[in-house]
Amino acid sequence: MTANDVSPDLWEGFDLTAEDIAGPVWDEPVPLKSRPPLPAFPVDALPGWLAGMVRGVAEETQTPADLAGCLALAVLATAAGGRVKVCVRGHWREPVNIYTAVALDPGNRKSAVFDLMVRPLLAAEKALIELSGPVRAEAETTLRLAKTAADKAAGKASDAEPDQRAGLTAEAVELAQAVDEMSVPAVPQLVADDVTPENIGTLLDQQGGRIACLSAEGELFDIIAGRYSGKPNMGMFLKGHAGDMIRVNRQGREAQHIDAPAVTVGLAVQPEVLDALSRIDGADGRGLLARFLYSKPLSLVGRRNLTPDLLDEQVTAAYSRSLSGLTLALADWTDPALLQLTPEADAVLLAFQKVTESRLGPDGSYAPIVKWASKRDGAVARIAGLLHLAAHPEDGWHKPIEAATMAAATELGDYFTAHALDVFDTMSADPAHDAALTVLAQLVTGALTQFTKRELFRALRRADFPAIGDLDPALALLEEHGWIRQIPPPPRTGRGGRPPSPRYETHPRITRSP
Repeated sequence: MTANDVSPDLWEGFDLTAEDIAGPVWDEPVPLKSRPPLPAFPVDALPGWLAGMVRGVAEETQTPADLAGCLALAVLATAAGGRVKVCVRGHWREPVNIYTAVALDPGNRKSAVFDLMVRPLLAAEKALIELSGPVRAEAETTLRLAKTAADKAAGKASDAEPDQRAGLTAEAVELAQAVDEMSVPAVPQLVADDVTPENIGTLLDQQGGRIACLSAEGELFDIIAGRYSGKPNMGMFLKGHAGDMIRVNRQGREAQHIDAPAVTVGLAVQPEVLDALSRIDGADGRGLLARFLYSKPLSLVGRRNLTPDLLDEQVTAAYSRSLSGLTLALADWTDPALLQLTPEADAVLLAFQKVTESRLGPDGSYAPIVKWASKRDGAVARIAGLLHLAAHPEDGWHKPIEAATMAAATELGDYFTAHALDVFDTMSADPAHDAALTVLAQLVTGALTQFTKRELFRALRRADFPAIGDLDPALALLEEHGWIRQIPPPPRTGRGGRPPSPRYETHPRITRSP
């Protein structure tokens, strides 16, 4: 049992009686703040074919809908990223690529969810490769012939008589310049995994300015932290989210120029990885942490239905058809489609902005996540663009975003805000605090009046406390807050041997808690 399984009201509101305080007087304990339960992913905010897939995948895999839901947004962003922008107001335009990170412990079938949600995207990628085959073959042949012609012209010019050399040289130069201007299109690629920031730049250059990193693991954060380079390298991911121009010139390599890069990230990581992310040098200061939409769903492990309903084939077919159609329809766009807002949709977003702005001040509820919350409105505009395209996968770029779609996007925005508050609170919290809440929840469950350290260790999960020494910070904090106190050990007999395990007594409120 963990602290999140216990009501936040548990630690307050219990009056003590004379019976309670018999023996040594207990002081009033200092409450330990417990985090409120986080909202579930609002599946109904998604269009029908997408919501059906999310529900079906969550049911068959017995995983929280948050995982499939966040991944659904990421695959939409993969299909449309770099090809669509939302025109919000004036010169404010938001690309529709997003960064999502879902935190789940091992054993939650993350790979199975990724396979089901990403498979149609990979099928669309394969179709793009097949469709581009003749074009690439023609370009390769044309380039090879042009090189041959340029080489022959250069040889002819070098062997020419002086009076003919100037004209033949000019012709050779012209052919050589034509060769330099030719290129062979790269093999289409939508999704990458385990790539360095440098490779991200190369892929963006080759793939028309867009690429997605989708993974059921958290290696990407290790790479950003400097797995290969020895130092943090996050520039590509900062610019790739914002759409800022990338210009890379490296010695011995061709220059890479990407005017409007669009990187999409969809990850499922262990909760500890998010804590490690906050320790990457510069991740907070440069705004990398503020670019992610976080989700911390409650694991279903231990409560899963062992005979769940299987994913409906019609639901899978509708998902594959709509996602592939959207991907292929936008694949060849060079200038992005511009999605307008209806006046009613603009009014919905403006009301959302006013809420954000009112909570950003020093005393506002968003003050602890001010950097993240400053990007909240833009994230909602991006999500609205994705939901609009999902609702109209065949011709959404010809229609404005309506108020109902924007309202659904704000619902998702509130969901991600609640989870971001929890993630950043965890990043900045004392690790002993959460451990103390877990221990206190165990004491309440057992209604223990006394316990030894060894007895408590046996009752707790090894995943939370691998070694008995890991209990020390939590016990010290609980004792400091007045929830427990150590009982003086009995006199030693002088026989030697292992000293007895420390024994504690608990505050009367623990045994009187519901």
